Amino acid sequence: MSYICFEEVTKTYGTGTGEIYALDGASFVVERGELAVILGSSGAGKTTALNILGGMDTATSGRVVVDGRDITTATENELVEYRRADVGFVFQFYNLVPNLTALENVELASQICPDSLDAEKVLQSVGLGERLNNFPAQLSGGEQQRVSIARAVAKNPKLLLCDEPTGALDYKTGKQILQLLQDTCRKDGITVVLITHNSALAPMADRLIRFKSGRVTSMETNANPTPIAEIEW
Repeated sequence: MSYICFEEVTKTYGTGTGEIYALDGASFVVERGELAVILGSSGAGKTTALNILGGMDTATSGRVVVDGRDITTATENELVEYRRADVGFVFQFYNLVPNLTALENVELASQICPDSLDAEKVLQSVGLGERLNNFPAQLSGGEQQRVSIARAVAKNPKLLLCDEPTGALDYKTGKQILQLLQDTCRKDGITVVLITHNSALAPMADRLIRFKSGRVTSMETNANPTPIAEIEW
């Protein structure tokens, strides 16, 4: 069985004639240690799929299995433990606590996880060793996103979920963040799932999954992903 199995998943809102399908029988797989890119336009169902995969939302029907665990049948307490111990999240707008320093933001996440990494060392690994005591308002957008990634990685997760992680960044900083995510996947063996509407990022993926209107329209693997430095958009 693949590391991630997303099987015929539907997610609906409303009832009767007002029922809306955010996901309409979406299916895909991701293998352990892959960097998977989910590509699609706004409203395609990418974020809904990511939220269900991360245990932040529930499927209306279908099955989602991660590392042998069926999270669609998990209780709320089991989902809390899954989110706490197994999954790291990286969001487009960072979601840092404004009155905590970079170090404290990362420590906040690591304190709730049983096998967390040293917060200071993780910040050093993302190039912020000199910014440990700075507050988010004292950091650039790229630095804040690095703190966000460090916070996710410090949990020592099995799965890293990234929702448009470069959407609020300029081109140069965006490439640095993508390089950091690719390095995290390669060096730490963490499975990374990244959603984007930017088709130029497709060549960086080990696996490319295309979404449209709540369905997976194609899935392909890439034996030779393109280095981030060679990607232009």
